[in-house]
Amino acid sequence: MSKRILFLGLVLTLVCSVAFAAEEIKIGSINDLTGATSDVGKDAALGVRECVTYINDNGGINGKKIKLFLFDYGYRVPEAITIYKRFRDSDKIQLLLQWGTGDTEALSPTVNKDKMVTISDSLSGHLCDPTKTPYNFIYSTDYSTNARAALTSWYEKVWLKSDKWKALRDKGVKPKLVCFYMFASPYSSAPIKAIKDQAKLLGIEVEKDQDVSLTALDAKSQVLAAKETGANVVWHGNTAMSVATAIKDAYALKFEADHITNNWGFDKNLLRITGKAGEGVIGAASCAFMEMDVPMMDKVREYAKKVNPGVPEDKRDIRTVQGWLKVSLAAAGLGIADKKGKLDGPSIKAALESLRDWYPFDTKNALGVGPYTITDKDHRPTPIATLYTIKDGKIELFDKVDMKEKFPKEWPTWLGW
Repeated sequence: MSKRILFLGLVLTLVCSVAFAAEEIKIGSINDLTGATSDVGKDAALGVRECVTYINDNGGINGKKIKLFLFDYGYRVPEAITIYKRFRDSDKIQLLLQWGTGDTEALSPTVNKDKMVTISDSLSGHLCDPTKTPYNFIYSTDYSTNARAALTSWYEKVWLKSDKWKALRDKGVKPKLVCFYMFASPYSSAPIKAIKDQAKLLGIEVEKDQDVSLTALDAKSQVLAAKETGANVVWHGNTAMSVATAIKDAYALKFEADHITNNWGFDKNLLRITGKAGEGVIGAASCAFMEMDVPMMDKVREYAKKVNPGVPEDKRDIRTVQGWLKVSLAAAGLGIADKKGKLDGPSIKAALESLRDWYPFDTKNALGVGPYTITDKDHRPTPIATLYTIKDGKIELFDKVDMKEKFPKEWPTWLGW
């Protein structure tokens, strides 16, 4: 009798363990906490963990708690591949959150073969064509769309209208573009083909690119080379610290060009470091800034204090909000798939591709984004690029550009750029 009771007890324990495991949804997150993009990566990782905590505190996903596995890969592609294999084989994750363009593109053939839905902080347009990368998703306007929009907005609102360039306009001079970015970085170089194509479309001349490291502390030689060309606008493709270095050097060397930058190059760190040199810089943003009054931002600030009270508020930035946006999109796909009774890759993929006019947390304008529509033909969630500028030492909205509406013939052909 005692052996039978013991056996039944073991069976019951095993059944309970399996049932408990079934009540968890496992997400793996690869982050840069120590590498070349850790200046923005650390804050983004905080946002990922804080959003997961918020979701779990509020019932999880259909009552199932998220179990988060978050690892630092130091912006090293081989390390990312090793971490992913652990996530897949040992941790049995159901969805992957990735970070950089290099690692996301390197792992893309593998995750697509494994049918592992991946949402990345790399907003590379190369990841948006589902005929090539069916299991890769992004959570905002892609880099190429942002670059095209930033150049277009600068051309229309600054070059064509500002007094600064009036004398050149009156002489019929064409504006000139030069691109500052790290040539060897897949992230930095991802939208270069697109922005040069846009320059051609707008009648802007393109000058020689300047190679600027992601960890640059000096960009004087690149600035002087660009100044020599007479460029009127500089596109910055790096993260905030490197972009700030180039902008400060341009100011010191009296290089009068305007500056536009991608979303990872524009934040409060850029504002703080550049000071007067940053006035007028235009940058893309994936969402609202943390201090802005939009739906759900109160929860972002609340959970920043609750989960990571040791991180001062003035050290938090828009990257925290991007972490929330990424996790909220993941939760939407997981929630739909779970309700249909299948939490496998194809079901989660189909769930994300069913989103129409979606907002984070099903709340209009939550985190300052939306509506998003994702289909099985196009993984670009939105054609609308939101641009901010630095004016009088503050970040304010500069423009919103619907690139699909503005360029209806070209928009379909830009998929996968």
